[in-house]
Amino acid sequence: MRILIDIGHPGHVHLFKHFAMKMSDKGHSILFTCREKEFEAELLRSYGFQFISFGKKFRSTIGKISGLLKFDLLELKAALKFRPDIFLSHGSPYAAHAAWLLQKPHISLEDTFNFEQIRLYKPFTDVILTSTYSHPELGEKNIKYSGYHELAYLHPKVFEPNAEILKELGIKSGEKYVIMRFISWNATHDIGHKGMSLKDKLEAVNRISKYAKVFISSENELPSELKKYKFPLSPNKMHDVIAFAELVFGESATMATEGAVLGVPAIYIDNTSRFYTKDIETNFGTLFNYSESDADQLKAIDKACELLLKQNIDRDARRKKIAESKINVTEFLVWFVENYPGSKMVMKKDPQYQLNFR
Repeated sequence: MRILIDIGHPGHVHLFKHFAMKMSDKGHSILFTCREKEFEAELLRSYGFQFISFGKKFRSTIGKISGLLKFDLLELKAALKFRPDIFLSHGSPYAAHAAWLLQKPHISLEDTFNFEQIRLYKPFTDVILTSTYSHPELGEKNIKYSGYHELAYLHPKVFEPNAEILKELGIKSGEKYVIMRFISWNATHDIGHKGMSLKDKLEAVNRISKYAKVFISSENELPSELKKYKFPLSPNKMHDVIAFAELVFGESATMATEGAVLGVPAIYIDNTSRFYTKDIETNFGTLFNYSESDADQLKAIDKACELLLKQNIDRDARRKKIAESKINVTEFLVWFVENYPGSKMVMKKDPQYQLNFR
């Protein structure tokens, strides 16, 4: 089988990396395509994947519109050369359009529910895989599984954190540290959002650094006041770092969820939150959602300090609780793609079949 996987965000590399490795081991051919927002190409290269980069993403609204046509054409060109049997993505209109034109199936994973994007890919997509937590219904094409995207690469069966990372990070025995993540707010689903102001970022760093060392990962260049806190290691080491952190704090839903499924408390700041971050807060209590209002940002900082004052986080117990209540997303995805379209019929007839992948 020949599988083309389109990447739209660094997190999507992690989402599909174990799937790609397992499928390659089974003799299937994998090609990744991507646009470069931050470090997608760097991650793909670090894992040794075959990929084609279509260049930088557009930031302006006009650029995004013209980019839709440009990247559609580049995706189609790559697909014509690679000749995939199936397309896979996280809500990629480019993969969906190319698949439709070539009369091949496109399977999309979805967890952001950005309907501007869904309207662009849904008509050209065969199946949309979503989790079982409460979210907008997507019709007959929707198949639900019990899991979070982050479990595709952080489930205990596929990821064991390496404590040697603490030496690389310069962390002394018993020293606490916090990972902060600030985003650029340039995605289509970010329109109308402002994120944290520089004033509130400085407030968060100043207060949190009284209790723990601070490392900042940022999509944009950090202002001079925060440069000394810049995360010093390569992006592919971030999950090992998060696993031993005391707290994850910031504007990234993905990174907050990564912390939560690794048993690390996480604080996520966004006006709308995500359906999955709300689900984790409600059912597991390892993630806390706050809005972008000035008052709520201060509450988020207060909560961070409160959490840092607590002793002995039982990461293993928290991580185990989430993992045991969900399936191994990677194993499910390998089965679903390798057996498609039969797997679609199985899941429609017997959704409980997914429990074979615990």
